[in-house]
Amino acid sequence: MGSLGVLLFLAISAVTVKDSLQGENQRRLYKDLMTDYNPLVRPVSNDSQTLTVHFGFSLMQIMDVDEKNQVLTTNIWLRLHWNDYYLQWNESKYPGVTNVRFPDNLIWKPDILLYNSANERLPAFHTNVIVNSSGYVSYVPPGIFKSTCHIDVRWFPFDVQKCDLKFGSWTYGGWSLDLKMLEADITGYIANGEWDLVEVPGQMNERFYDCCPEPYPDVTFTVVMRRRTLYYGLNLLIPCVLISTLALLVFLLPADSGEKISLGITVLLSLTVFMLLVAEIMPATSDSVPLIAQYFATTMVIVGLSVIATVLVLQYHHHDPDGGKMPKWTRVILLNWCAWFLRMKRPGEDRVRSACHNKAPRSSLTSVELSASASASQSNNGNMLFVGVRGLESYSTAATSPDSGVLCGRLVGRPGEEEMLLATGHAASVATVEPELAKILDEVRFIAKRFRDQDEDESMCNEWKFAASVIDRLCLMAFSLFTILCTIGILMSAPNFVEAISKDFFT
Repeated sequence: MGSLGVLLFLAISAVTVKDSLQGENQRRLYKDLMTDYNPLVRPVSNDSQTLTVHFGFSLMQIMDVDEKNQVLTTNIWLRLHWNDYYLQWNESKYPGVTNVRFPDNLIWKPDILLYNSANERLPAFHTNVIVNSSGYVSYVPPGIFKSTCHIDVRWFPFDVQKCDLKFGSWTYGGWSLDLKMLEADITGYIANGEWDLVEVPGQMNERFYDCCPEPYPDVTFTVVMRRRTLYYGLNLLIPCVLISTLALLVFLLPADSGEKISLGITVLLSLTVFMLLVAEIMPATSDSVPLIAQYFATTMVIVGLSVIATVLVLQYHHHDPDGGKMPKWTRVILLNWCAWFLRMKRPGEDRVRSACHNKAPRSSLTSVELSASASASQSNNGNMLFVGVRGLESYSTAATSPDSGVLCGRLVGRPGEEEMLLATGHAASVATVEPELAKILDEVRFIAKRFRDQDEDESMCNEWKFAASVIDRLCLMAFSLFTILCTIGILMSAPNFVEAISKDFFT
């Protein structure tokens, strides 16, 4: 046991001595490397040589995409690698020291910046720089980058955005500093709730400026991201589709309910509220109109036209019979062509047609037989008058028929026919009738004329109401077809509509 303790003590002592020697070697190495080192001097053996810097980054997170201000905010770790000629050492002279770390302000580093930065102040990263014995420097500063990005909202919310991140040296040209691109690393990427990262391709570019003959290289990475549409579909698109469907119910609502105009105006106001919500999140640009704004505007036009059509329907439905008869072209187009196309029949039309085909048309009051006989001798009852009226029952039946709204030729007697008969054929008889009986006959003629006028007015009102029903049905079909075509045509015009629906709604 005593020998084991001695061996353990010697091992611990050897490790302690080694660590102490390594610490001493590091202090000596730092002192030797920093002697006469100038962080302003480009670290090359010959000033005519070009220093090669390998540049890339690791995309950690897309933090925000501000469409209104057109700014992309990302969390990125830059990766810079180069060889520093003045930071090399022989490992045999400094045992155990394979690499050292320097604060970034003590050694030279390339002034590579984000050209299209949108930060109010340029980010200053204070991280250590790792250097190995061969002078290979590794510099990985993290940071939150805000970059300008042209946001194309034409296909919103089924859009794909491409934002460039352009990095390059601010003062060194291509003859002094040569950039070599490293592929973007997205293995540690944290998914965003609104955007799907598609890819991050990179490209080397060289640009010549008027000031200098040498080229200025830059590395441009393009962050390609697709908007996830589930949120906008549930909160904007589906409510808009439902509201546009409610606009079609205006044509199914009966005209006598008095709520057709109210429903149309309510739907129009609802769409206006949704348009304001979309306008708040969209950039104030006139370059393109967002797809969802096109759909909302089209739906609003449809609803507005439905309100106008509803006003026309109500005007037809509540048409005053004293305002005039229906024009011939209106009757031909609406009551004949459109009604046949829509398979619509007037109420009671089947019954009236069967009655017209099975029975002979009944005429109105066609003849009045008046016969008066006065007895030769005076009677207690005075003069007796016998009046026979033929066809009165048939006239009453025709005038009070429930199907009087449809004319089928039952009123074949010309207006004033009974007056003419009474005036010519029985003038002599009427002349002998007492004045009271003449007044009764006048009243009968007046009542018959009133029944006939009411029948004509009711028939005219029924024609206007049926025309309003035809317009309602025609508008329902036309607006339904137009709404479906606009919904499918506008939304499916987006290039990645199928991909967005399949990934966001069914996965």
